[in-house]
Amino acid sequence: MGLMDILQQYSTQAGARDQNVASQHFDEVARSAPPDALRGGVAEAFRSNQTPPFGQMVAQLFGQSNPQQRAGVLNQLLGSVGPGMLTGLGGGMLGKLLGQGNTGNVQVTPDQAAQVTPEQVEQVATHVEKHDPTVVDKIGGFYSEHPGLVKTLGSAALSIALASIAGRMRS
Repeated sequence: MGLMDILQQYSTQAGARDQNVASQHFDEVARSAPPDALRGGVAEAFRSNQTPPFGQMVAQLFGQSNPQQRAGVLNQLLGSVGPGMLTGLGGGMLGKLLGQGNTGNVQVTPDQAAQVTPEQVEQVATHVEKHDPTVVDKIGGFYSEHPGLVKTLGSAALSIALASIAGRMRS
């Protein structure tokens, strides 16, 4: 089945809801779709009222990520707001990292990211989204580069992402 055949199934919002089918379709689309369409589709899944809240989804993905991916997403979140805005959040390693008088561009390392919990990330992502709604697009772009992780969000999120990609490719 070709890219456009797959996307046609999702363009009517009646796309596959079966996890295995949606996962296979997402694999195919992630390999073939333009990067902008893929980024937008993942971001749309984060925004949808048919999926869990943004912070919860980011925390879920963070929990499935390797240390480099964890550092990458934390750096995306920190890049959306100044460290001063987050010093009261996150506790643990993230709180220490941000509380060390860092006022510039903080870069979280994989070792530091390994010490941050998904619960802390959920709190931070929720807070950042309230202050910078464009963070959803940034995190969507980050995770669109890791489609294997996106597939862990489940069939509803994948179907929403695929429907959005279908719409973007028709435009």
